[in-house]
Parts: sequence; structure tokens; C-alpha cells
Amino acid sequence: MALLQISEPGMSPDPHQRRYAIGIDLGTSNSLVAVCRSGVPDALPDEQGRKLLPSVVHYRAGAAPVVGHAAQQALLSDTGNVISSVKRLMGRGLADAQAQGLPLRVVAAGSAAASDASAAGNDRAVAVATAAGAVSPVEVSAEILKVLRDRALATLDIDEDALAGAVITVPAYFDDAQRQATKDAARLAGLNVLRLLNEPTAAAIAYGLDNAAEGTFVVYDLGGGTFDVSVLQLSKGLFEVKATGGNSALGGDDFDHRVLCHLIEANRLSITNAQDSRLLLSLVRQAKEELSRLPESRIQAVLSDGTQIDTTLTRTQFHALTQHLVAQTLVPVKQALKDAGISKGDIGGVIMVGGATRMLHVQQAVANFFGQTPLTNLDPDQVVALGAAMQADVLAGNKRDNDWLLLDVTPLSLGLETYGGLAEKIIPRNSTLPTARAQEFTTFKDGQTAMTIHVVQGERELVADCRSLAKFTLRGIPPMVAGAARIRVTFQIDADGLLSVSAREQTTGVQAQIEVKPSYGLDDETITKMLSDSISHAGGDAAARARAEAVVEAESLIGAVEAALELDGDLLDEDSLAAIHAQIAALKSLLPEAEATPIRNAAAALASLTDDFAAKRMDRNIQRALTGQRVEDMA
Repeated sequence: MALLQISEPGMSPDPHQRRYAIGIDLGTSNSLVAVCRSGVPDALPDEQGRKLLPSVVHYRAGAAPVVGHAAQQALLSDTGNVISSVKRLMGRGLADAQAQGLPLRVVAAGSAAASDASAAGNDRAVAVATAAGAVSPVEVSAEILKVLRDRALATLDIDEDALAGAVITVPAYFDDAQRQATKDAARLAGLNVLRLLNEPTAAAIAYGLDNAAEGTFVVYDLGGGTFDVSVLQLSKGLFEVKATGGNSALGGDDFDHRVLCHLIEANRLSITNAQDSRLLLSLVRQAKEELSRLPESRIQAVLSDGTQIDTTLTRTQFHALTQHLVAQTLVPVKQALKDAGISKGDIGGVIMVGGATRMLHVQQAVANFFGQTPLTNLDPDQVVALGAAMQADVLAGNKRDNDWLLLDVTPLSLGLETYGGLAEKIIPRNSTLPTARAQEFTTFKDGQTAMTIHVVQGERELVADCRSLAKFTLRGIPPMVAGAARIRVTFQIDADGLLSVSAREQTTGVQAQIEVKPSYGLDDETITKMLSDSISHAGGDAAARARAEAVVEAESLIGAVEAALELDGDLLDEDSLAAIHAQIAALKSLLPEAEATPIRNAAAALASLTDDFAAKRMDRNIQRALTGQRVEDMA
């Protein structure tokens, strides 16, 4: 008799067979890979025992790319062919990429032999020119991910088939384009992405499980290139993200550049050589790190033209130079607390994440703001990777004694355009992921057989003030009178924060759908201002929406009245007919510029004038319907 081997879905049939999955922190400055062994997460070192992998790739003509520490050493000798901080370019358009200020030759993707999905056939995607040809940010990131994957395989002594996949962390403020670019990079690196996990959430997982923490926590994540803040509720194994925010264009790199500017000004330098710029930037970064443990740091260098630099930077000077950057991080923090509906006094702990949080004035500013000492007992460089590894372990099907549930949120509202240029929100910001929501819409014109679905993202009331994500067309709608059709539009966001939209006509079942995978991201200014603009323009947006809605209603009423007059205008005497035409003209004259109230008042006056006309039309239509009918036949 044969025995059936039974296992739970996603679980190994052999209780002694462990499925390995890795967690990867793909950082701006450094990257890490971690794995859970015997339920304990651990960051994996290279052969020299180094856990941090510099996110740097060196491209050479006719040779394989070099990644990590060796590439970092080449920054000074072959500056133009070494790519660092590529995370700042992920999912971005050409203009925004060039505005990043990185010492890279950024070009349009059309000039590269782009092999990744996000760049192929897209003139807005970008690439970086190197001696080995133009490479896209996705391809650069893939090289980093390959090294981390190979490190994990070697350390665990397994082959690729034994690796279930990876959880890769991304900033909470990454938009759809940036998330998709990250997934494309993983695919090029030969990794199966189990989930994209927000970096602050990953940190909370590590802290929550390691310390059995419960309550409301703030994750303050200041990395090399981005800043994220999340407010999370931890309770009995439930990780619920209450609010999230941040600045995708603020990180430790900006502190380095500010000190570099000070160094140039103090020594009255004119830096035109990329090699000199790289040299000074590396020395400035080293000085910044020293000032976290020493009261002062000495910067010494000899430039390519023989100029000698010998400058002492004190901790006090450094703090004064960069204090405004620290203050900028607190703006999203305040907004996140407001969005979550909690006060500073409700916070049970503040988790510090990212190497840049080692700066003493950053820790002091956070402590002063919240009135408590931040949690720093886990390595801020490793905590994100550790949390990702713990999530990967669960997703791989390895049963934990204390199961937990992760609930993330979407950072910006998603919706579609309705008639009149209005943005109708379907999924509001800070909705728990994964999620799906549906709403019914209808046609505006008689006989309409198609509808364009315009998907938008943002907090403003008008489409013109939001970001366009995608468009698709639903065809095959049965011709009906305006307002009769029922179009059900469904928005779905998966656990990775990626969006799909479908539209279905309810009577015929015809449908269309699209996966929203934009090929370029929001520019920095747009990302950082979207939420603040929605607040500062709230009054104006409400008025604009009210006016747009009034115009749509008025146009619909005018169309209906004019159609009725064409059919049954003979029911009215000349005076009544003239009065209605005059009111239609008056209403039309208000549509271009008038506010909502005058338009609504004029529309109400027109509706009142046509009440008797509507009654007469109803009598005529009943008479038409009964003509030729016998009473006994209707019984």
C-alpha cells in the first residue's frame, strides 16, 4: 500500500528539510545579505569576514565588472568607469537622474544596449556610460545582487535550486517604477523575489521579534541616499504600519556633499577634475565617520595640480554645517505622526536604522524631538537585512514557534480620472497591503461604447495636479443612454506594493486590465512635495473640485434639456421656450470661469423652468405608449 506524503501549502514535506531564503538590503552606500539559521538571523560575511558590501561597480572594457571593495579602490584611479549610489537612479527619468548631482555620465537608455525590462524600448529610461558600454541602473544593481547571492550560496554550501528566493528591501517612499526596477534587477541576478519589503518595516521585524516589543514604534531610517520614517503598531505578533513618509532625495551622501562644499570654500579651490572630486569626497566621508567618535578630524590631500590641503574639521563645525539637513528629516516625521493620529507621547520607542544615524547630532535631534533615547542596540547597518531574512524565512515555509503577521501600507493615494478632470481616489494613502478595492462608474454621453481608464497617483483633487501612472481603454460597452452603463473598476495592490487595475462592464462582461509598471519614477521635488502640497492647497483644491463637479452636472443638464427640446419642443409656448433658451445661454456663459455656487444656482434655475415641460413630456410619452392598446389587453 502506497503512502501519501502530505504537507501544508508552501511547506516542506520533509520536516527535517529546510528551505533557505535570504534577506537582502540593497543600499545606496552598502548592501548586505542575511539568512536565518536555526531561527536566528545572521548577516553573512565575505571571505575576508566583511559583512558590508560597498554598492559600487567598476566597469572595464573587455572584462567582467568588479563589485564591492575592489571597485571602491578604483574610484580614484578610474573615476569615470566606477558607478556608486546607483540606487538614486533606480526607476528615474533622464532629467531627474541628471539632477541628482552624481559624478556619472548619465545618458538616455536609447544609447545603451539595454537588456532589462524597465529600459528596453523606453526613451525616458536612463543608462550610465562606461568603458564597457552604457549600462542601466537595473543592470548595475543586478551585479551587486549577484555577488550577494553567490556569497549566500557559498556560505550556506547550497546550489541555486536549494535557494527558495529572496526578500529585498526598498525605501518606503519608493514608487511603482522604483519597485519594479528593483524586481527587474533581482530577475537579472537570477533571484526569485519572494517580496519587496519596506526598509523601516524590516527593521521593526528585527527589533520586535528580538526584543519581544509591543506598542507603537517609530522607525527612523537615514541611509546613504534616502530617508524613511514609519509608524508601526506591534501587538501579539501583528506588525501593522500605521503611516509612512520620507524623502527619497535625502541621506548621508548629502551630509558628505555639504562638508565637501565647505572644504572647497575654506581652501578656495576650483575643482574641475573628477578624480580630485572623488578623492575629497572619500576623505570627507572618512572625516564624517571619525567625528562620531572623535571631537575633530584632520583632512589631508594633494590634488592633481599639486595643491595641498590640510584642514581640521571639528565636531561642532560639522554639526553646524549639516544641522539644516537633520531638521529636514523631522518634517516627514511630524507628518507621519499626524497621519497615524498619534502624539509623541504615545510612542513606545524610536528605532534608529541606517549608517547615517551614527552621527551624534542626528541621535540628539531625534532624542530631543521624542523626549526619549532612541533604540540602538542592534547594528543600524545590519538591522534591515536581519529583518528581511526573518521575513524570507517565513515566506520560504519554515514554521516559526511564534508566527507573526506583517501589514504594510501604500504611501500615496491611487485612483482614476473622471469627467471634468477630477481625480477620484479608489485606494487612499496609508491603506494596508495587500488590498483590493472596487468602485462603479458610468458613461457620460448617450451611445458611448468605449471608456478610457486613466490611473493616477497623488493627493490632489484634480488630475492635472496628480501623477499619471497608466492609461487603458475598455471597449465593447453596449450603446445606452448616458448613466445607464455599469463599469466596475477594480484596483489591486499586492504585498510588494505593485498595482494592477481592471475594468468590467457588468451587463456584457467585457473587460480590460493593465499592470501598472511605469518605466520612470517621480522626480525628487515631486516626491517630497506631493503630501505637503495636498495640505497647503487643500482649500483651493476643494473649490476647484466643487467647480469641476458643478460644470459636469451643468453640462449634463444642458445636454438633456436640449435633446428634449429637439424632440418635444412643440409642447411649449413661445414665451416658455424663449425663457428656457435664455437660461441655457446664461448657464453656458458661466461655465468657463464662474465658481461652483453661481453655476449650481443657474443650473437649479434651469431645472425649475423645465419642471412643467418635463411633466408634459411624461404625459405625451405615456399617451404614446398606450396608443392602440385596449384596457382588457392590459389587465
